[in-house]
Amino acid sequence: MPPAPDTPRRPLLSHASHPLTVTIPAVDENGEHVPTQIAGEFPLTIYVDRREIVTLMTLGAAPEALTIGWLRNQRLVASLDDIEAVQVDWEVNAVAVKTRNGLVDADERLGSRTVTTGCGQGTVFGGLMDEIDAIRLPADRTLTQATLYALMDAVRHHESIYKQAGAVHGCALARPAADGCEILMFVEDVGRHNAVDAIAGQMWLDGLDGGDKIFYTTGRLTSEMVIKTAQMGIPFLVSRSGLTQMGWDIARKIGLTMIGRAQGKHYLLFTGEERFTR
Repeated sequence: MPPAPDTPRRPLLSHASHPLTVTIPAVDENGEHVPTQIAGEFPLTIYVDRREIVTLMTLGAAPEALTIGWLRNQRLVASLDDIEAVQVDWEVNAVAVKTRNGLVDADERLGSRTVTTGCGQGTVFGGLMDEIDAIRLPADRTLTQATLYALMDAVRHHESIYKQAGAVHGCALARPAADGCEILMFVEDVGRHNAVDAIAGQMWLDGLDGGDKIFYTTGRLTSEMVIKTAQMGIPFLVSRSGLTQMGWDIARKIGLTMIGRAQGKHYLLFTGEERFTR
């Protein structure tokens, strides 16, 4: 049965998650040989309609969602309907994206680059700052201190590659629940922006709205992280790390509730106090 007219067509996807860790030899402080797990890191070159776009360094956990989320957050595709197929081939470290109508303003966007403080990605293509004024976050959502504490506890107990091997950033998509807070997705990668792009792509694939969600990251709250969270329509951004001045300025401008240095029972509420209830 064909999809309803208002239901996005899901692209044809490969399922090519890469092994996330590898064991290597190491020598400890006592001279003992210790097999040690380390995080994987692989180049993944994105080709769109046979045009090379960018190479991302990635853990390889969710390469299809990462690719879709990257294209979404760079505003190179306007809708999931525009993507016909996403096929990853690790033998050549590449992903081939086939679109139905080509990229949005490709020459203009790909020709305008701003190097950012992003770890593991660090490049934003054309004009994301110009779209800030168009972002509208839901004004009627609130976050309680109890939910914040439940989120931090859930993240702390979540099984992760970081606990096994270190050297990765993690991002989580969560929502308030009757018993505290529910983690819907948890993605790790060598760069926090890869992790947020993968969650953005999976949200698109699953048709999830961000209005009642909370985004958590282990990384810094930079301008790029704030913009990407807002682009997903998520009004709450939490990090165990600190923030930058531009991240703070943008969060205030768009009405994002931003909480940093959140560990244990400690946190700092930087913006959006009107949405937060102690």
